[in-house]
Amino acid sequence: MKVPLLDLGSQLKPLREEIIATVTKVIDSTRYIQGPEVTGLEDEVAEYCDTKSAIGVSSGTDALLVALMALDIGPGDYVLTTSYSFFATMGVILRCGARPIFADIDPVSFNIDPVDMARVLENDTEKNIKAIIPVHLYGQCADMTAIMALSEKYSVPVIEDAAQAIGAEYPDVKGNWHRSGSMGLAGCFSFFPSKNLGGMGDGGMLVSNDSNFGRLVRKLRNHGAEPKYYHSKIGGNFRLDPIQAAVLRIKLKHLEKWHASRRENAETYNSLFAESSLIMEGKLKLPIAVYKDLAEKSTGSNNYHIYNQYIITANNRDGLIDWLRSQDIGCEIYYPLCLHEQECLEGLIEKPSLPHSEKAARSTIALPIYPELTSEMQAYVVGKIVEFYRS
Repeated sequence: MKVPLLDLGSQLKPLREEIIATVTKVIDSTRYIQGPEVTGLEDEVAEYCDTKSAIGVSSGTDALLVALMALDIGPGDYVLTTSYSFFATMGVILRCGARPIFADIDPVSFNIDPVDMARVLENDTEKNIKAIIPVHLYGQCADMTAIMALSEKYSVPVIEDAAQAIGAEYPDVKGNWHRSGSMGLAGCFSFFPSKNLGGMGDGGMLVSNDSNFGRLVRKLRNHGAEPKYYHSKIGGNFRLDPIQAAVLRIKLKHLEKWHASRRENAETYNSLFAESSLIMEGKLKLPIAVYKDLAEKSTGSNNYHIYNQYIITANNRDGLIDWLRSQDIGCEIYYPLCLHEQECLEGLIEKPSLPHSEKAARSTIALPIYPELTSEMQAYVVGKIVEFYRS
C-alpha cells in the first residue's frame, strides 16, 4: 500500500469544477492585481478569525516581514522567538537587519516556553527586544495567556506566527476561546499548498484587531503608497494574487470540516499506537493536544488542535524514516536543524543553550494526517512502525 505524506489530488477532486469556473471568471475579468476576490477573502478571513482587519499578502513569510517593517524593526533591535521552527520565522528578522534571540520550547507541546521567555526578557537590560514572535507549531496555539502577560509586563508587541495554525483556538483564563492570530498585535498565516488552508501557489494573510496597524500594513504591502504614487513609507510588493484568493475562498468554506477530519485521524493514530504497546515500551511518544480537555468541557466545538502535522517522537528516528519510505509511506522531519544551528547565523549571535529544541530536532517525525487519509492507510502506517521496532 502507498501512503503519501500529503495528497492534494484527493482534496482537489470534489472542488475541481468550481475552482476552474472561478479561476476562469478571474481570468476573463482581467482584474489581475487586487480586485474583488482579494477583498472578499480578506473580509471572510477577518470574520473567521474574529479580527477587525485582514490583509492579503504574497506569502506567510511576507506577512511576518511586513509586520516587523510596520514596527520599524531594524539594526540594533532583537526579536524574541523560538529556534524550533521553519526558517522564515528567523529569516524575516535578519532581513530587517535585526537579530533573533531565542527561548527554548516546552517539550510537551513543542511551542515556545513562556518560562524561558521570561528569563530572556528579564536579562534584556538594554531593552533591545522590540518584538516577540511565538510560533503556533504544528497547528496548536502556544500559551498565549502567559505570553501576552509578558508582552504587557515588558511592553513588547506580539506577532503571532500562525502559518500552520489558521483556525486553531486558545482558551483564556475565563474559558473564552480565541482564534489564532487574534490575540497579539497581529497574526500571520501562510497559504502554502500543504497547509490546512492551502492555495495553488504562494499566498499569505496578516490579521489584526488594531485598526491603525492594519492600515499601515495595507499601505506597506503596496510600496508604502497611499494614494497611488504618493509614498509616505518605504514598503514592498507584498500583494496577494487574486487567482490564489479565488481558490482560497472556495476552500475556506470546507476548512472546519477538514480540521475535524484531521483531529479524527489523530485520534485513530492515538488508539492504534496505544494498542501496539510501543508507547509503554518507550519506543514512541505521541503528540499531546494540550487544550483538549478544556475543549471537551466547553460548549460548542473548539479547534484545540488543527493538526497541520501529526508529530511523534521516536527512538532511532532516522532508521524509522528510512524504513517507512522503503514501505511507500510518506514522512518528514520538521525540523532537522534548529534555527540557532543554521550556518547563516555563524558569527552573528552567541550560540544559546536550547536542549529541548535540539532534542526535538533529533527525534521527531511527521506522519500522514491529511483529511482524506483512510483508516486502512493509518493501520498500515502503524503496522509498519510496529514491524520496524519488532524486527
